Amino acid sequence: MICVALPGLAISTEQGQLTGRGLEGYYRAGRRILSRCQVRVAGREPLVVQARMTSADRVRFVGTLRSTPHGGPDPDVVVERTRSADGTERITLHSAATRPLRLPVEVALGTDLADLGTIAAGAAGSELPASVQDSGLRWSCATGTSYVTAEPPPADALASAGLLRWDFDVVPGGSVTVELRVRLDGAGPVRAVGRAATNPVAPAQATGDDPRVSVLLSTSIEDLQALLVRDPAHPMDTHLAAGAPWRCGLAPTDALAAARMTLPLGTRLAAGTLRTLARTQVTGQPPRSGLIPGPRRDAGTHLPPGCTATEATLLFPVVLAEARRWGLPDQETEELLPTAERCLTWLRAAVGEGAYLPDPQPGGPVRCETQAHAHRAALLGADLLDACGRPGGGELRDWARRLRAAFGQDFWIDDPGGGRPAAARTRDGRPVSHLGATVVHLLDTGLLGGGEYAPGLLDKMHTEQLARLLGSPVMDSGWGLRGLGAKEAGHNPFGHRSGAVRVHETAVAVAGLAGAGYEKEAGSLLRGLLAAAEAFGHRLPEMYAGEQRTEGSAPLPHPAACRPAATAAAAGVLLLTTLAGIRPDAPAGTVTLRPMRSAPLGEIGLTGLRVAGAPFSVRVSRLGLAMVEEAADGLQLGV
Repeated sequence: MICVALPGLAISTEQGQLTGRGLEGYYRAGRRILSRCQVRVAGREPLVVQARMTSADRVRFVGTLRSTPHGGPDPDVVVERTRSADGTERITLHSAATRPLRLPVEVALGTDLADLGTIAAGAAGSELPASVQDSGLRWSCATGTSYVTAEPPPADALASAGLLRWDFDVVPGGSVTVELRVRLDGAGPVRAVGRAATNPVAPAQATGDDPRVSVLLSTSIEDLQALLVRDPAHPMDTHLAAGAPWRCGLAPTDALAAARMTLPLGTRLAAGTLRTLARTQVTGQPPRSGLIPGPRRDAGTHLPPGCTATEATLLFPVVLAEARRWGLPDQETEELLPTAERCLTWLRAAVGEGAYLPDPQPGGPVRCETQAHAHRAALLGADLLDACGRPGGGELRDWARRLRAAFGQDFWIDDPGGGRPAAARTRDGRPVSHLGATVVHLLDTGLLGGGEYAPGLLDKMHTEQLARLLGSPVMDSGWGLRGLGAKEAGHNPFGHRSGAVRVHETAVAVAGLAGAGYEKEAGSLLRGLLAAAEAFGHRLPEMYAGEQRTEGSAPLPHPAACRPAATAAAAGVLLLTTLAGIRPDAPAGTVTLRPMRSAPLGEIGLTGLRVAGAPFSVRVSRLGLAMVEEAADGLQLGV
């Protein structure tokens, strides 16, 4: 049970007690500042009867105990613990006894001040010795100092055992509370970005025939707010950390992909993310000039690792172009345009005289999804340059046409089943034929003006065949889209790139299939993802096992998945806004609605979205008809 309010983090089991085993504990900026917090009342540990997340940054445990061993079978004391990611724990004792109680309370504390990576590798050291500090305890080592203070102050503090003690007199029906505060030396209370008045994520709401849509959207927004991080050098700029607990830092591709999916909640997150990454852009001499740096990423069993720098560089102009359509002010667009131009210049230089973009540069395989990213960047980048009066748009369109013509010949593999797109081509031109979820990016073409999508790399016949493949049991697990087809060599339901369901790719598939008119396949994936979300308490992990769904089954968690994760939380926003088919063009003062006519979840209403800098609300009926209920003054409904 992970509570997140970055840079704060609290990891617990359902038993409530922090025992110091595994990853349990309070963390600040990746360091465990408290690993053990064990409560005993009247010499006994409470029996936990419920543990549940009350918000993205808070978990509540309820336990019971009998105050006297001969008082009958019914518990007469309820122990409620509320643990928050900001480093606060409230312990409240409620008495249901018929007589006054004298309750001794002990809290055993300890920490190793180890960093998360060391703990995950199983290399954390033993607990540090404690010393008494004011109304609590203190631990120190070469890497820092941690404090725990208590209110009310303990009656006794035993440093050698890391123990704080109280003796409470509780009247019948009465309550007493102890509040513990955990702090790192030199760090004040955790101030989560998502709790600030300047929160860049709009608090949208969903209603509808399916009650799950409301919970999914609210939980997704809570998780997004919990993962917000400020740029230390430019605190007005915020971006999303990739996920907790493993990836609490900036991952350029994940941050851009999540910001793009959350554009219906406003453009401020996208602007902050773009400004943060613009400051990291490589300058100087080719071939790296213009690149947004990023690490290598495992690509599964069939291909060598890919380069997230390539994807981030191609995503930058796409996010800027689409943010402008959603209402990013002209001043901010002009500020970020030079960085986007350098990204597009890098693209043209990396391609050279050829038709394809290798990944990683310069001698890697030619990946299917990389060509989709590059084609989308070229078309949306050209549209952006033209709109801002900058040169280069024609050259990008010419290359995109050349890529589309070559792709249809070189990347389609004919077979008796109707064919499939190749996952990649090797350096010597041989196709890599396995079917994986990365092909969904061929359907994600990007938003142009007038509510139109950019043309994709596949023609209508090949798009129809791809939709058929994605809707088949080989790819659709019933919980979402498998990362690798179930009949492919090397398929592993838990393989994070070779069989597991990745929520981001499934959401992209739903949006792409719906936009292309294949609502049956899109609806099946959407319902599967919604069922998985319900099984995970509506907090979707970044991935889970791609086991086939059967009656009465539940999706299997992946042990290495982040939860919450930026792209998974943002996917909840993309899924629900796809139902309404919102396609804005703020510079032209229009918004087009192309809802899913099949209305796979019945009627749905979305309020509190943002288009052209103003609140936007829309409702889709059970007949698949959409109606705008709130919009910016002067915003016209496009045809």
